[in-house]
Amino acid sequence: MKNGIRITSLISYFLIILAGHMIGLPFILWLLFTAFQFGNIDQLFALLGIVGIILNFTKWKTKFFVTILSFLFMLSPIVSRLVQVPFEKFNYLGFQIPLAIFILTYVIYIIVNVKEKQLVTAT
Repeated sequence: MKNGIRITSLISYFLIILAGHMIGLPFILWLLFTAFQFGNIDQLFALLGIVGIILNFTKWKTKFFVTILSFLFMLSPIVSRLVQVPFEKFNYLGFQIPLAIFILTYVIYIIVNVKEKQLVTAT
């Protein structure tokens, strides 16, 4: 169950669509392209997002600190875009629904990890 929640969260993160002038761009592609745009402040946030994704595949992925750090790293490029671009540009379901699913499922994943750790330490 826990891995299913994490996978759902990551898939919804990958399916966030950023609207462009002509077509929408999946957020994961934006992260990859922006990570190699040197001299751009978005490069830092893109790299943080990629590190957050990578943290989900390490052996420490169930540790509380790592899950919180991963969530914050993955959220940072989204918050950066929300601050830099007028909020009205994000008023479409291709952005809002995957973002809501990502945040909801990742918070549930964090809570499940905490509950699981409490059960292990209680016994």
